[in-house]
Amino acid sequence: MPPVDVDGLGRRLAALLWPPRCLLCGESGRGGRDLCRDCDAALPWNRNACLRCALPLPAPAPACGLCLRRPPPLAETHAALVYAFPVDRLLPRLKFHADLACGRLLSQLMIQAFAALPRPDALVPLPLHRGRLRSRGYDQALELARPLAHAFALPLLDDALIRKRGTPPQSRLDAAARRRNLRGAFAVDPGVVLPPHVAVIDDVVTTGATLHAAAQALRRAGAQRVDAWVCARTP
Repeated sequence: MPPVDVDGLGRRLAALLWPPRCLLCGESGRGGRDLCRDCDAALPWNRNACLRCALPLPAPAPACGLCLRRPPPLAETHAALVYAFPVDRLLPRLKFHADLACGRLLSQLMIQAFAALPRPDALVPLPLHRGRLRSRGYDQALELARPLAHAFALPLLDDALIRKRGTPPQSRLDAAARRRNLRGAFAVDPGVVLPPHVAVIDDVVTTGATLHAAAQALRRAGAQRVDAWVCARTP
């Protein structure tokens, strides 16, 4: 007698009891996602982008001008989407309002966008400082990383990277202040042995200062290559 696919049965039963419903407009979802056909068609996929910082570009190119002049510590940065409508409605609901259904949908979109990428050896979610984690109750990067690790059968090193100190929100600072704000903000747990190639998971990248600080800490701790996989990139 063949084994019973318990997970598959559970998913089919859940779909029957709670059919997908678009998180943006309330219409019926499609393809097992909480997104309707029209809202799915409106998604701003980040298809032409700088390979080093994921900045949206008008045409395919290996790198933008800034990354050519000042290469970042990340080997590659991939953003599934551009931070524009309707992504700019979904991500704040995950990040600030504990809407984990939005996190599930966004992780599904990341899985679709990153399916053809070369696989790292492990995924590292960008951590919150413990004070912010206590007040928020969850880490949005970890909520995005778990489904990615499961879908791609990759180890999830959710305790590897440590945020050593709290920092003011990056959104209030200019690019230079963002870099100063994050100096020495990250470290790697000395008990963790990093594999050669890791990808950092985060929700949004703007200047890249936070990801760069995390990448530098990971490289100092022994990672030979650090990529970033993020949900969205600001234009």
